[in-house]
Amino acid sequence: MFSWLSEDAKRRKQPAVFSSVSEGLRKVYNTTIRPLEEAYKFSDFHSPPHDDADFEAKPMVLLVGQYSTGKTTFIKYLLEREFPGIRVGPEPTTDRFMAVMHGDKDGVIPGNALVVDPKRQFRALDKFGNAFLNRFQCSLTDSPVLESITIIDTPGILSGEKQRVDRGYDFIGVLEWFAERADRIILLFDAHKLDISDEFRRCIEALRGQDDKIRIVLNKSDMVDHQQLMRVYGALMWSLGKVINTPEVSRVYIGSFWDKPFHYDTNRRLFEAEAHDLFYDIQSLPRNAALRKLNDLIKRARLAKVHAFIISTLRREMPSVFGKENKKAELIKNLHVTYGEVERVHHISPGDFPPLERMKRVLKDQDFTRFSALKPKLIEKLDHMLSNEMTRLMQMIPQEEYDMGRKDGQQEIKGGVFLGVVDGPFKKGGGEGADYGSSELVDWVVEEYKDKHRSVFESLNPIEGKVSGATAKKEMVKSKLPNTVLGRVWKLADVDRDGQLDEDEFALAMYLIQLKLDGTELPLSLPTHLVPPSKRSFAT
Repeated sequence: MFSWLSEDAKRRKQPAVFSSVSEGLRKVYNTTIRPLEEAYKFSDFHSPPHDDADFEAKPMVLLVGQYSTGKTTFIKYLLEREFPGIRVGPEPTTDRFMAVMHGDKDGVIPGNALVVDPKRQFRALDKFGNAFLNRFQCSLTDSPVLESITIIDTPGILSGEKQRVDRGYDFIGVLEWFAERADRIILLFDAHKLDISDEFRRCIEALRGQDDKIRIVLNKSDMVDHQQLMRVYGALMWSLGKVINTPEVSRVYIGSFWDKPFHYDTNRRLFEAEAHDLFYDIQSLPRNAALRKLNDLIKRARLAKVHAFIISTLRREMPSVFGKENKKAELIKNLHVTYGEVERVHHISPGDFPPLERMKRVLKDQDFTRFSALKPKLIEKLDHMLSNEMTRLMQMIPQEEYDMGRKDGQQEIKGGVFLGVVDGPFKKGGGEGADYGSSELVDWVVEEYKDKHRSVFESLNPIEGKVSGATAKKEMVKSKLPNTVLGRVWKLADVDRDGQLDEDEFALAMYLIQLKLDGTELPLSLPTHLVPPSKRSFAT
């Protein structure tokens, strides 16, 4: 008689089907996380609700730093071109937040128009008011780099007397909003200005909880010589140690990110290696975008759950009729007690709680009697989502990354500065180490070193022009390299896989050993230009 009821229950138990990770994240947010946020006024305490555009947005790179640290010049360096609205100078030239995005034609979209565009992820910024929106704009430019990422330029953070001037909007709040949605946060420091102002300190403190996204860049490092650079680096680490309270040492990328000649080129190789590492990190953003969004949404869900427990506990403690204001003041003062109760009763990790002092400040303006009591069904639904839907979405990511990489060319950022560092003689290690000779006209680069090793080869008494592995080992171990390294050298040099080395293969083995002794990493497989001409039939 009531079979339709059981059929409906079965449909509810069936797992939802998602066509993509971004669609799945959007659905679980709107159906599970957002109702919990709305029930307990999450957006009043933390960040505004997500829009659909947040889940489809390109990876975002956020640049933060004091004025004249080279933030805008860094963007120009990445794009290898100027963009609308660019202003560069030693004074605080960038006086606004600027989203640098891809467009078929160059142009500028003002902030008020930008936040009403449903296709862009900035609609929630409307909450910061006209004072902010007048200082926010989108710069559109036709750069291939921006087809894969969006770059956010920020106003130079002030120091000295300037930092006491009110900007007219919640600068820290805006920065937190962008930081939560950014895939990478780059903190830039000038080699000549390492002092961290009070405003910059507050900005760095506002980025806590986003530690995995932060990369630190010591810019304009070519303006100091080698000895001064060591002192500058030490001073920067000392300054950061007072602000970033973590036991781990922060990774700092050292370089000069502009297109001018180096003032001191003593550290050129260091700058090139550091730039390559930073660009490789930025290039990974499109590949890892889905994983980052999933990770951030899980963090948001856990925070929303803890927030619900805190708010419902405060509501439960409020009296029905008299003494509400006194009780509210008492609860705020003893908020740490509420945190302890929630942690103990609901088995919440201390790291999941929002900052205590900030929570106290926001609670002062709230009406506790309007808070909702705990709704177990919303919590159960959230727990089910975290343990089931999120797991299935996590399993979809590798296949989606593979499909997108195959369609979009490995999901790498194209154009701009990335064009020169990915391929050609100026890529990392280009024309050096194992890559030396790859673009030369000579037939075999090892040939010029062959005479040096001929006498050693002949002293090993080769039989029919070859020496055995045991005999070659006696000579190879003189390099004092570990057996694991020499084993790799042997596998690379024994091209025909006969367990012996002829004169060409022995010369190749000695060449590879010397590369390793010079500090160069051995290739995973033997490059074509290092294969002896007599063995090229085996390498095809």
